[in-house]
Amino acid sequence: MQHCIETTGLTKRYGKKLALKDFSLSVEKGGIHAIVGSNGAGKSTLFRVLLGITTPTSGTARLLGEDSTTLPHEVRGRVGYVNEEHTLPRWMKAREITAHQRHFYPNWNQAIYDSVIGYFDVDPEQKVSGLSRGERAGLNLSMALAQSPDLLILDEPTLGLDVVARQSFLEALMFTETDGGTTIIYCSHQMEEIERVADQLIIMEKGQLKNNSSPDAFVDRVSYWIGQFPNGMPEKSKIPGFLTSRTIEGQHHILVADQDGDFGSYLKQNGASAVARNPVNLERAVNAFLTRNHNTPDSRV
Repeated sequence: MQHCIETTGLTKRYGKKLALKDFSLSVEKGGIHAIVGSNGAGKSTLFRVLLGITTPTSGTARLLGEDSTTLPHEVRGRVGYVNEEHTLPRWMKAREITAHQRHFYPNWNQAIYDSVIGYFDVDPEQKVSGLSRGERAGLNLSMALAQSPDLLILDEPTLGLDVVARQSFLEALMFTETDGGTTIIYCSHQMEEIERVADQLIIMEKGQLKNNSSPDAFVDRVSYWIGQFPNGMPEKSKIPGFLTSRTIEGQHHILVADQDGDFGSYLKQNGASAVARNPVNLERAVNAFLTRNHNTPDSRV
């Protein structure tokens, strides 16, 4: 199996701060791989190490088959990047920027550019300073995909976009056919976006890898239960797979990980009445997982 990203035991320290800890990740070529995590989870450090900007303290990182500490210029040219700022030269016209980019990328695919830019109302004669944030996002995405990169990193690309611009961005990303099986790394805090676009869900927490599976497989690990505890709920630290809970109108809403249908029997054996299992979506499952350490230090997934 070929991978576009491979890390083994990757660790990065900044003084006393541990930004990455024994981080081992394999990302297969092709598809959209979403990376989620709280602020400070280590995403930015991971990208800096992969792109050779920062040297790891220990462990190894490979990007497109090459050691990240000695990335050839040719490999760097096969990586595209779009960030939340969508920074472009403000004095240039849209068509001028496009022509400039096309000159530097021999694998430029004009058909892909035309297809993507069609989702956005970008006047080619308009200067960047006159484009809306959504139009700049569309122009950036169009150029990034037209470059035919082997790896495209999208770092919070829809942050600050209005509803219409965000919809256009996601549709362009999902429905544009690329030639070379571009692998996309999509970083976002918007779970509804992740649910729509992601083939794989990578969860980072405090510099460690906590999940690398399909979104559906992750959701299947989390179950949501409602029950009444007339004599009080058991201690959270003693509840198997406990993630989070809250009480609403006398009913206890509990989310747990890696528990089967027998968990309802466990709740009844520990004083619960009127136990019911409810469906859970990706946003609720991820939020419960990422906030679980705020509920009890002993919980694990």
